[in-house]
Parts: sequence; C-alpha cells; structure tokens
Amino acid sequence: MRIGIVCPYSWDVPGGVQFHIRDLAEHLIGLGHTVSVLAPADDETPLPPYVVSAGRAVPVPYNGSVARLNFGFLSAARVRRWVHDGDFDVLHIHEPATPSLALLACWSAQGPIVATFHTSNPRSRIMIAAYPILQPALEKISARIAVSEYARRTLVEHLGGDAVVIPNGVDVGFFDRAEPKAEWQGGTIGFIGRIDEPRKGLPTLIKALPKILADRPGSRLLVAGPGDEEEAVATLPKELRERVEFLGMVSDEDKARLLRSVDLYIAPNTGGESFGIILVEAMSAGAPVLASDLDAFAQVLDHGAAGELFPVEDADALATAVVRLLGDPERRAELSRTGRRHVRRFDWTTVAADILSVYETVADGAASVAADERTGLRARFGLARD
Repeated sequence: MRIGIVCPYSWDVPGGVQFHIRDLAEHLIGLGHTVSVLAPADDETPLPPYVVSAGRAVPVPYNGSVARLNFGFLSAARVRRWVHDGDFDVLHIHEPATPSLALLACWSAQGPIVATFHTSNPRSRIMIAAYPILQPALEKISARIAVSEYARRTLVEHLGGDAVVIPNGVDVGFFDRAEPKAEWQGGTIGFIGRIDEPRKGLPTLIKALPKILADRPGSRLLVAGPGDEEEAVATLPKELRERVEFLGMVSDEDKARLLRSVDLYIAPNTGGESFGIILVEAMSAGAPVLASDLDAFAQVLDHGAAGELFPVEDADALATAVVRLLGDPERRAELSRTGRRHVRRFDWTTVAADILSVYETVADGAASVAADERTGLRARFGLARD
C-alpha cells in the first residue's frame, strides 16, 4: 500500500505527535508498505529518507503550548505537488483542525483520507470559531481516529461527527531492552519534558522537592528536556539545588536508559494532555509511575491500577506520595509488574494493525465507489455489459 502521512508540527522540534508519526511510518515500512511523510523542517534538519520537507515552520501559540506550523500559499503548492506525485492509496493526516500542512492536504487531496485527532481541549474557542472554514475540508475525511476518549470528546463537541479510538503506539521492546545507567540509579526520581512549558508541571514537582528531600535526603531529581535550568530551580533553597540534575535534551536511547534507571517516574502535568505517551514509555521500561490525575493520564494508567495518581498541581500530595513510594520497594515493584502487563496493548504491533484496518476499509470503500461510478457511466452511454 502507498501511504502518505502529513505531520502538522515541525520535525526538528521533538513532540508526541512527531514521535507517533515517526514510529508509525517506520513500523509500516518494516511491514513492506511504501510510506512518505510530509512535515515542516528547517533546511539544516537531518531527515530520514521517508520524510519530505515542506519548508520552515513558524511558532504559533496553541493549546497551552507553542506549536511550530507551516501554512500559506507556498506551503499549499508544496502540498499539492507532494499529493500529486505520491499517488497514495491512502492519505493519513494528523490534526486537520489546525492551520497547518494537514488542513492544506485535506483541501488538496481527492482520494481516501484518514485523519487522526490528538488534541484534548474541552473549551477551544478557536476550534468553534474556525468550524465554518474547516467544515468543507473535514467533510472530505473518510475515517476519523482519536488517540484517546478525551480527544474523541473534543472532536465530537467542537466539530461534530465521531471517531474510532486508537491510542498512540510505543515500541515496548525498545524501552524494555534498554540498559540502566549506574549513575542514574539509587534514590532517583525522573521527569522528562520541556522545562519552560508550565503545563508539563515541573514547577509543581520543584515545589514538592523540599518536603521530599527532608524525608528522603539521599534522593535526587533527574530532569531531561530543554529549557532554562536556573529559572527552574530559582525557588529552591541553594542547598537543595545540587539535588537536581539537568540532563538537557537526551537521545531516544538515553531516554529509555533513564526510564530503566529511576526508582520512580513523575508526570506532574497540569492540563492539555489527550493521551500521555511518556507514561506508556515509562511503563514499558518498568518504571513505577506517579502522575497527576488528568482524565487522559487516568485512562492510560487504568485509573490507578497501573500507576498511582495525585491531584493536579497539589505539591503537598505529590510530595507525600513520592516519600511513601520511595520508602516502599514492594509497592514500586508491584507497579512495575502491573505497568509492564498493561502496556502491551499500546505496542505498535497492536496499534499499527488497528490503523491498517482503517486504511484498508477506506481504500476498499473508495475502490468500490469508483467501480460503481464506472458502471453508471457505461450504463449512461449504452456501454453496459451483459
């Protein structure tokens, strides 16, 4: 099958949607399909052979974060050329409701279109206001996928229609096989995310740290992700700052090793999450997980069975839970075992098979419609066969 995938966000700025598209494309290629991904990218960005650059993106505030998008007349011309040259059996676009390559591709394409919706935003005034503009494009979509029940709810409430829920995928084996790193072991708690993005929740974790270190003075916090390190610890007493180690941006391999090494992984996010791919990665690596009780996180963690939850932005509750778990190795081992079992449903072998079923359904439907149209034309001009 020839599959075109459109990434709305810049390829050179790591994010959950980009990782999802990358891993899906590579899994499909491994199964023998021909895949091309169109994405914004700076000229100097090294790209895998299956990615086609649509040019430089610009930063746009979106859903509590900053998205790097590509939109305009030049972008539209590049999208049309890519769609035409690709001659795809199925076009899979991500986040078609954003002003991005995805929306441009939706306008340009004529064949079967599958759309995946990642955003969870129960009060999006932008989506409501933009609906009249989006409607003609959205009507061309053959099938809709939402990565979670909360992304599906956002779609239904703002744009109408419905979607099948297929979660984000993870290469579970990649994280499970990673080797722990000795210097990251021993009383460590981990955080991975953009330091300067408040909704990732690092300020809540930093606020909880004095209480954690008062009870567990040998503990350390490992932080992986870009951002201003000095600003992140500015509220901590100076004597505690050395207990926070900033690793900066880490490779996929080191992310997996970090998750295999820590005693506890913390996800203190404050909102705007439709899924929680980092939770799945942490469980895949066997890390016990403690996360804020966002609806999407609760869903991923089987409502507390596969990982513990604490009230959003409640630093005291977070500190109490961390102290308790660090002092209870049996409970951490139980969470690790449960998480490893639970996470199998998110492995790409399962997720990609579900997505391929959607592709095949819309492709078969398009072929059937085309055949019916040919039959109708033959009948109209007296060329019907006996």
